[in-house]
Formats: sequence, C-alpha cells, structure tokens
Amino acid sequence: MQQNETLLAIIALAADQHLGRAVSELENYLLAHPQLQSDMEKLQALKADYDLLLHYWQQGFSDPERDHLYAALLRRLYTLGSNMLLNDHLRNSPFMMNVYSRPRHSGREWSVGAIRSQLEDFVSTQAMLELEPEHIRQPKAKKLHEEHARLMYDLFDYIVTSRLWSEATASSFEAMLLSLTIDTTDRQLMVSAITLSVMQAFGYQKFSVLCSVYEHADDEALRQRALVGWVLAMDASKLRLYPEVFDRVATLCADDRALQELTELQMQLFYCMEAEDDGKTIQNEIIPDLMKGNNLRMTRRGLEEVDEESLEDILHPEAAEQSMEHMEQSMHRMADMQKQGADIYFGGFSQMKRFAFFNNLAAWFVPFYPQHPAVSSIWENTKGKRFLETITQIGAFCDSDKYSFVLAFNHVLDRIPPSMLSMVEQGEASPIPLGGQIADEEQRQPAFQRRLYLQNLYRFHRLFPVRSEFVNPFADASRYLFFANPVFRATRLQERTMEVAAFLLKRKRTDELLQVLDSLDASLHNYHYYIIRARVETSPESQRRLYRQALDAKPDSEQALAGWARSCFDARDYDEAIEAYRRLTGMQPDRLSYQLSLAACLANAGRTDEAEPLLFKLQYLNPDNLNVMRILAWTLMDGGKYEQAERYYAQLQSAQKAQPDDTLNHAFCHWLSGKTSEALSLMNSIGDSESVARSIMGERPFLVAHGLHDVDLQLMTDSLLFSKISGE
Repeated sequence: MQQNETLLAIIALAADQHLGRAVSELENYLLAHPQLQSDMEKLQALKADYDLLLHYWQQGFSDPERDHLYAALLRRLYTLGSNMLLNDHLRNSPFMMNVYSRPRHSGREWSVGAIRSQLEDFVSTQAMLELEPEHIRQPKAKKLHEEHARLMYDLFDYIVTSRLWSEATASSFEAMLLSLTIDTTDRQLMVSAITLSVMQAFGYQKFSVLCSVYEHADDEALRQRALVGWVLAMDASKLRLYPEVFDRVATLCADDRALQELTELQMQLFYCMEAEDDGKTIQNEIIPDLMKGNNLRMTRRGLEEVDEESLEDILHPEAAEQSMEHMEQSMHRMADMQKQGADIYFGGFSQMKRFAFFNNLAAWFVPFYPQHPAVSSIWENTKGKRFLETITQIGAFCDSDKYSFVLAFNHVLDRIPPSMLSMVEQGEASPIPLGGQIADEEQRQPAFQRRLYLQNLYRFHRLFPVRSEFVNPFADASRYLFFANPVFRATRLQERTMEVAAFLLKRKRTDELLQVLDSLDASLHNYHYYIIRARVETSPESQRRLYRQALDAKPDSEQALAGWARSCFDARDYDEAIEAYRRLTGMQPDRLSYQLSLAACLANAGRTDEAEPLLFKLQYLNPDNLNVMRILAWTLMDGGKYEQAERYYAQLQSAQKAQPDDTLNHAFCHWLSGKTSEALSLMNSIGDSESVARSIMGERPFLVAHGLHDVDLQLMTDSLLFSKISGE
C-alpha cells in the first residue's frame, strides 16, 4: 500500500512526542497544498492552543495539567495527520474512493442510531415473517435478505473508510455490537470492518471497542473476531501516544482464558502463513494417492464411476486392498495436518475466488448463512441440498470457502455421478470432506472458530485482487508476531512465552524466535529459555554460556549437560568436555554417541591411551558403524600408529557412505608416515584443491605436533594449487 511519505513522517513525529516539530512540518505541508483549507483551519486552532501552552510555560507558570494538555495536543495532531493520510489514500486510489463514496451516496443515514434501528428492524421483521404462510413468507424473506445484504455491504464499506472515531462514536458502536437485539452475523461483519479500518490507521477508540467486544460479547464467534482484531490492530510505534493501551492489555491478560487464547492465536497465525506450503504437500503427495484409491475418474464431462469389477481387480485382488490401505493412510495424514492446525483447504479453494461474489470487499468476511442472496437459490435446489448441508456442516471450511463451495457446486452439479447424489439425498450415504468430519463439539471450541476466521482473513490478504490497498498483518512481523510487542512485556502473557518459543523452534522460525526471546523480561529467564536460546545461538561462546546457565538452573538435565559438553568440545576445552561426557555415559551407559564423544575428547586431549581401549571395545560391539571407525582411525593416527590407522581409513573409503574427510584424513595418515606422494595423490582425488588447502592450514596444530614443519605444509598446498606448473 503506497502512502504519503511526508504525512507518515509527521505522524511519526507526533508518535515520538515531538509536537513542535510536527506542527511546523504539517503547517509547511498544508501551505504547499492550499486546497486542504479545512485541515489548515484545524491545525491553526491546534497551534493556537500549543502557543498558549508555550506562553504560560515560558512565563514560569506552574501548571499541574501541563503534561496532560501536551499529550492531548499530540493526540489531536496525530488524529488530524492520520485523517489526512486516509484522505490522501482515498484521493490516490480509485478503488478506495469507490468504497468510500458508494455508501455515502446511497441515500442512507449513517448515524449510529439510524444504523442500529435498521439492524434491529431486520431481526424483528424476520421474526414476524415466521408467522406468515409459506407462499407469502418465502418471497418476502428473499426480498428482505436482499435488502439487508445491500445494507450490510454498505455499512462494511462505510466503517472501513471511516476516520478515527471520537469517544462518543466508539461508545455507540460498542453498545450496538454488544446488543442481543442485533443478529450476530451482522455484528461479526462489523467487527471485521473495524479491524480492517484500525489496521489502516490506529485509533485508540476503535481498538477499545474491539477489546470490549472480546471481553463482554455473548457470542463466541464474535468474541474471536474481536480478539483477532485488537491483537492485529496494535501498532507498537503509537504506544507512547496512547499509554492507556498498556493498562487495557494488562487487564485483558490478567484472565487465564485470555492467556490461553492469545497463546493459541500466536501459533495459529503461523499456521495460516504456512498454508501455501501445506497446499503443495497436499497437491503433490496426498491428492495423487487419493485419486489412485477410488473408483472415480475425471473426464471432460466431469466425474465418472469406474467399473469396480475390472479385470485388474480379478487378477490382482491384493493390489486393490493395498491401494485402499494407502488411500486411508493419505486421508489420515490430511486429517492429522488439520488437527495440528494446518490450513488444508487453501490450495484448492484459492482457485475458487474468481466468482463475482468476491468482487465485493465485505464478501470475504461475511459469516456464511444459506439465506445470503448470492447462494440462497443454489442452496434451495432440492437436487443437491442434502449434499451441501452435510458438507458445510461437518467440514472445517471457513466462511469464505463455504461460499466458494456452494457457488462452485452450482457449476458441477450436473457432472456429479447421479448414484452418488441419490445416495446422499436419500440418507444412504454421507459425503465426507477431505480432512474428515469435524464433531459439533469441536466446532464450538473458541480455537476452532478463531482458526476459521483467520483463514478468512488470510484468504482476503492473499487473494483479493486489490489487496495491496490494505495493510497486510501476515506480512508485518510487528503485527503477526505480537508476543514480541512491548505492550505485553509487563503482562502475564510473558508466562506463556516459552510455549511459543518452543513452537517457533520446532518450525525453524529462527528470526521470529529470537525476537520473542529478546522480548522476555530477564527476570523470567529460566532453564527452558537458556536451552532454546542456546539452540539458535550462532556465537560459540554465547552458546557455551547459555548451556552453563541451563545446567546451573537444572543440574541433572541430560539435555543441558549434553549441550554443555558439546560446546566445551567445540571450544577445545577437552578437560571440561571429558568430565561432562563421563557424567553422560553414567546417565546413559548404552548411548553410543556419548561414548564416542568421550573417546574423541580423550583423543583430542592427548590421552590416546585411555581412548584406544574404549574405541576398540565400541568397534568390536559395532563393527559396521562408520563413526566408530572414523574416531578410532583418527585416534590411532594421533597416537602415531599410522599403519593401523591406514587400514581403517582404507575401509572407510571403500564404504558406501564414505565422506571427503575420510579421504583427507587418510592422506594425512600417509603424509605423517612419510608417504608424501601417496598423500598428494589422495588429496588431488578430492577435487577441490582450494578447500583441501584450507583444511591443511586448519589442521596445522595437529600436523606440526606430529612432526611436519610449516615448510612442509606450504609445499603441499603449493603442489595442490599449482600442480600443473610442477608437472610441466
């Protein structure tokens, strides 16, 4: 979304408490834009108040309200600048100007009282229609829903393009959103409109409305929309302007239920952002298996049933059974992905957003209801009604995908095998969506309802043709990674930080993980913090320090001790590493990796007389383990037993999983035993002379300690790098 950089800079000055400079910059801007006369008048009134404040301060008057007045002036300037920025966006975007103009030119009255009256009339009229005979009720209900849908689309656009609200406006909307006399579908749609609006330009009043709806709403779906709204609305750069945000969020986070829902929300946001990767997995790995295992095939006329008693089935009945087992495994895999939180339908339904229905902004957020004018006639088609009802009721489809499904169903209805439809309509079979049936109890859970709403939001920001006109929270870490937002630092949400950190570590989201860990108050650094931080730390010294802190916090932790041992080995502090690995082998006597690491530490510490017996024992017990053989060969070479080491290196090179290092170490062994030409030949066989030369210099302490001189090292690298010259 392109925005006016000058106005953005002025708003930033206000947010950073630089009132005088912000006033001056905005005045210069308005002088260059004389057409903005009304904005200049507002600024002049603000400037007069600011000059008065300055005058009394310069005269030395003591005013206990000065700080409050200064903060109020900052907010007035921020509000003016933000509204000007919104106006500028409208002027420079034909799409947004149309969204702004359409409801305001509709002839409707847009006072909150008038809006509330219309929404309440809709509910009461619906109730009265239930008393009418069927032949009268149906056409009246259809007309009522058509008119109401137009109203709600207009209202959605009106709210999305509204300026920052006053306290009175916010209070009226809050009362309306919490009213039981208004349909929850309408209230949910209004909450989505407020969310889009407040993400465009943060205003405390809209933010506060979303918080109140989350706290007090009677409907769970409404609460979850409000939760997503106030969380994604928070703009860390505006917090100094509105310090009351800290108190409001702290109050919300005092509730255990809110802590759980916020923790779940943070993880669900990442599942949303991984939808496209999950879709590729489903498309490339799961769907092909499912198609192999059924008796349908796709033709140009649609789906056709295949004769189940085919010759292949008769000749190879076990193949059909295996195919069915494979298909069931694929179904379970997709169901497991869905249970873990994956958005398994994004890939398929992303192709179904080209219907004219989705040209309207509000359509992406309107809760699904069969009476919606866009789908009501399709829904009432008796030929496929049972099929539609079943699928939309038991599947984990977000509202946006339900509308897509119904609209698409209308186009393929005639191509569905008649026998399949007949069985469903007569109740003999029930269609099961990919991913499996979702029980009613699970569908009522807050986490489930929140997940589906997030999918609505994600589809809008990924697929809406004019999505670039809106702030995308999924592309802005300061929004989607709200656990790192400073507003939560002094709240109880910090207690849940390590859950989110472990989740991010598992998903290899290192950058976000570090931001979350950096936001955690130092007083809450504990064993889990040190372990997770050490896992992603790039500095060896810092990693070693963190494992030591983890070990101090939990002395009997095998994980901390193993990390400490490994970091000591990397730092060549072999004495500490030996002590740690001896403790680890005591904890886990049968764990080969600990015994091998202990042997490697002993060898590197020059204690080959202790390392060799241990390695020979391990080699006897694990004759095919190449890692045992590698460490044994190195230890023998380190002990000057070159002939024995060469035999093991020869075996390693002939092994199927040989590594370039095996060849290089074999070459070192030849070199140290005086077989220089054999060593050079092996090094040349590796191919990458530059890399081999670097390895030689990297092992200089070892090679020099075993009798080679710096000149020997230089001659070998010269021979590798300039072999053509030496061979001429």
